[in-house]
Amino acid sequence: MLIIPAIDLKDGKCVRLKQGRMEDDTVFSDDPVATATHWVNEGARRLHLVDLNGAFAGTPIHKNVVEAIAKAHPELPIQIGGGIRSLETIEHYLEAGVSFAIIGTKAAKEPEFVEEACKRFAGHIIVGIDAKDGYVATDGWANVLDVKATDLAKRFADAGVSSIVYTDIARDGMMQGVNMEQTIALADYCGIPVIASGGVTNIDDVQRLKGQHGILGAITGRAIYEGSLNLREAQMLLDSK
Repeated sequence: MLIIPAIDLKDGKCVRLKQGRMEDDTVFSDDPVATATHWVNEGARRLHLVDLNGAFAGTPIHKNVVEAIAKAHPELPIQIGGGIRSLETIEHYLEAGVSFAIIGTKAAKEPEFVEEACKRFAGHIIVGIDAKDGYVATDGWANVLDVKATDLAKRFADAGVSSIVYTDIARDGMMQGVNMEQTIALADYCGIPVIASGGVTNIDDVQRLKGQHGILGAITGRAIYEGSLNLREAQMLLDSK
């Protein structure tokens, strides 16, 4: 299992939002590439990038930043989400050195797009499912659909999706702990490896996730930026028997 640092990009800077609200952001760095290098030096084995502006615009805004991070760390698996709505965008990112493209809003609105992407880019597609009270949220969390997160995940059970990034919006950036019950239930129900996101606060959260069936990793943002979780210690815990 992996602890995966989040680098959320807004207006060219590395930020963290609270519950996805663009107006409620904290800037942690003006240099996302240096931030990526910092987490790599701290032992990160994968990075989670989010183009926040892209998520709202429906098209990538930070392509150049993502490319620069991939170029700086060519051996490191990188996953990117935010504004990925076309096969051309996925192809561009993969050619730039990104390992995984995260399809979120498009997966909820056009599930067949995910199936097409998996066929064309086998092994490189992650579905991002963001949920509020168990229901799928889209368009940078601005809209909540009448679709349960578990049902959407199940839709992709045989599509060839690499994994699912599951985010509980209510927990994201709030330092309140992971929604263990819903995250584990999703993994059990859909049979696809799940990366937990939203609420990872301290080493106790990591301990609770450790060894859970179907959990591939956990994304952490505010906790490692503010120091309530030590990335290297967390990964060492997960590596221990």
